[in-house]
Amino acid sequence: MIEAQILPTPTGPLALLSHEGVLVAAGFTADPHDMFVRLSPALRACGLERVDDLGHAAQAVRDYLDGDLKALDAVPVSQPGTPRRQRLLAALREVPPGTTIHYAELAERAGMPRTAARAAGGACAQNLIAPFVPCHRVLPSTGGLGGYYYGTPVKQWLLSHEAGAR
Repeated sequence: MIEAQILPTPTGPLALLSHEGVLVAAGFTADPHDMFVRLSPALRACGLERVDDLGHAAQAVRDYLDGDLKALDAVPVSQPGTPRRQRLLAALREVPPGTTIHYAELAERAGMPRTAARAAGGACAQNLIAPFVPCHRVLPSTGGLGGYYYGTPVKQWLLSHEAGAR
């Protein structure tokens, strides 16, 4: 069974989806089904159930919101992807809170300096576990915030929160 919990945040509800204690999806939505439909067919076959408390993952969100910016890093996550995508997602989790990098730098940190920034952008766009896999910390080299699956106001709030809580 995929267990789901909705947590309030200053930027809107955050849905957390967990399977056997590992976070498989998270996103800024009030409807966990929005995240559930993005999971692999194998995980969707497990079914979805709302719960009152996911334990460690939910507490990590509360701690993050209270200023412990590294709290999300301790939560185990799992999402599908090629070995190349997995390296990009792992590199993304290494970007410290309160800092930002560009897509080309993300590719370089993943050990793929010849990879186009487009591949790094694709990994961010397909990220199922925001903000635990912090794609909000990646900005375009041309300036500005760039895009964000949950909207640039959410991205701006996350970046401002991290800058202010450091």
